[in-house]
Amino acid sequence: MPVSLIDVPVEQRPRERLLALGPHALSDVELLALLLRHGRPGASALDLAVELLVEHGGLAGLAAARPEELSRRAGVGVAKAAALIAAFHLGSRARGETGSLVRLGAASDVAAVARPLFTGARVERLLVLVCDAQNQLRRKVFVAEGAVDQVAVPIREILNTVLRNDGRAFAVVHNHPSGDPTPSLDDRRATTLLAEAARTVGLRFLDHVVIAGEDWSSAPASTSHY
Repeated sequence: MPVSLIDVPVEQRPRERLLALGPHALSDVELLALLLRHGRPGASALDLAVELLVEHGGLAGLAAARPEELSRRAGVGVAKAAALIAAFHLGSRARGETGSLVRLGAASDVAAVARPLFTGARVERLLVLVCDAQNQLRRKVFVAEGAVDQVAVPIREILNTVLRNDGRAFAVVHNHPSGDPTPSLDDRRATTLLAEAARTVGLRFLDHVVIAGEDWSSAPASTSHY
């Protein structure tokens, strides 16, 4: 039988400590154990949490882990791996939210909004930032994911995403897992195609930003403006 947190003395259980003292009183291990809920035969959820953090070098490494990497650990499996990834992504999205509408007035605004959403990403992903007529951000939607350093730019899906969300303007962002934010020739070509396609359907294309960790670059486009 898996070892449960029920087997831990009441005053030491993470859930009871969180309810009594608040989440800031709990260690990374305890918070992670709450998500795991159960361990495996001979190891509690706390033990399993320690193993995961050690194996991945801490929270940042664990947040960047792929589902198949997590599920291989005895006592984790597919369901817990999915729950962990969902928790990390919810936290990342929450950090990217603000209480008021953000206006994308420059490429730096696009990068600031998008950067938290790419934390720990080890494959290329393509994000669409949907804006209203005043360039105020309304939705953030991932539309594609590829192998390392390779993601196609689905022009039609990008435009459909903007239109489905009643957008009037949009920016696109993708990451370079290699760590170099320099736009490639394909990136610049994609920018040109996006600008032309947006103009055809009456949308305003704002920018195409490439993220690499904390660094970013704007892929040049002759029709990109605000």
